[in-house]
Amino acid sequence: MLRVGLASHADVSEWREVARTLLMASVPPKDIDWHTGEGGDLFGQSANPLPKIPLRAARPHVTRAFMDMAATVLCHASSTRLPVLYRLLWRLQTTRGLLGFAPDPDVNAARVMEKAVRRDGHKMKAFVRFREIPAQTDERRRFVAWFEPDHYIVGRTAPFFSARFGDMDWMILTPKGSAAFEGGELTLSEEPATQPSLEDVTEALWTTYFASTFNPARLKVRAMQSEMPKKYWRNLPEAALIPQLVASAGKRVEQMAAQALQMPPVFHERLTARRDQKKTPVIASCAFTRLQEDATACTRCVLHACATQAVAGEGTGRDGLMFVLEQPDDRDDLTGRPLSGTPGQIMDALLAQLGLTRQEVRITHAVRHAAFVASGRTRTLRPPLALEISACHHWLEKEVALVRPRLVVTMGKAAALSVFGSSMNEDVSSGVMRETVFGVPGMAASAMPATQKGLASFYKEMMAVKNFIVS
Repeated sequence: MLRVGLASHADVSEWREVARTLLMASVPPKDIDWHTGEGGDLFGQSANPLPKIPLRAARPHVTRAFMDMAATVLCHASSTRLPVLYRLLWRLQTTRGLLGFAPDPDVNAARVMEKAVRRDGHKMKAFVRFREIPAQTDERRRFVAWFEPDHYIVGRTAPFFSARFGDMDWMILTPKGSAAFEGGELTLSEEPATQPSLEDVTEALWTTYFASTFNPARLKVRAMQSEMPKKYWRNLPEAALIPQLVASAGKRVEQMAAQALQMPPVFHERLTARRDQKKTPVIASCAFTRLQEDATACTRCVLHACATQAVAGEGTGRDGLMFVLEQPDDRDDLTGRPLSGTPGQIMDALLAQLGLTRQEVRITHAVRHAAFVASGRTRTLRPPLALEISACHHWLEKEVALVRPRLVVTMGKAAALSVFGSSMNEDVSSGVMRETVFGVPGMAASAMPATQKGLASFYKEMMAVKNFIVS
């Protein structure tokens, strides 16, 4: 039995050199007794000095996937990690696809250890709590943290903290090594550290913030303990509040339900005022009016809860031309009219080139309520989801039945999906005539340009529409 000792618990470079030498010497896995943390020479301290090993085989070759897995598995605390890795290395020389065979005992054991190490690293990033200590100089603040990992993950996780907290000096102490970042340099050690006795005056502020942001209505105790196991609680300042917050969650939910409704965010007041002052949309007939009233009360998808109103279509469509846009923009949402901003001016100019006016065509949307993402006082449009397009297709179908267009022109991918269906997998800017799901000819164009910059290519597509009208 050959006794092999490694100075480091988790140094993949050291393990690679030793394993390569053993493999080139054709030493089988069953003849090796692995040890770590001995601080000896290449082959550790042995009762019988190890003779020089003759190298019989060529240098081994393994995939990058194996080396990445080995670097992770080496951080595991189990003493079986070294025998497992060397057995895999030995077998990979004759079985190239071994790592892809999950039921193999060695592969399975390595994957389990790899997953455990990654999870431990994730928990370290989430649950390290720094305490500030007096600084030696006035230039950089100093912090110390204590953490108790299950595995030797300090070396692989410390760069994360270096990148995030590079403007201060800090130390992370653990029973399985420590990391120190001072003056922009990271230093690692595998020497076990002892837990310091530290207090931070900001912990009271942090616990107050944690308690105030705790939402009892969304409490799921099992899910919380799965993500934040109790073994980490003793080093988290907020953990002392958790039992009390959990116990009082039911009563707090009842109090929240009994409270009066609160005012919505500030931007809702602006939208409400603009909605009350909006002009009545131009509707071609009573049939269109009834259609718009029905669409205004639509709750088929969640967009009605965020948008100001459903935006009506505009124009009579008596020329037989119908334009279907993706969705209203912010200005359309406030005014209740399609293309009420700069895109509308561009459309008017294009229609003039075709010898038409906006009232002679029909302009509408595939999605009647704008899909907004609220962020503070601002709102940002997002692309409509397939579910939202499908929910609004009902209104577009009714509108097409009223207009009876000779040609439907879509502007954008969401509009093309609604008009041409799931089979629409071609380039939307191709300008090719094709059959719509409504049984009338259609043409897919690119999205309506918001500025003059995209007008040139869009104008070419409108010329194809003009040729269709003339013909």
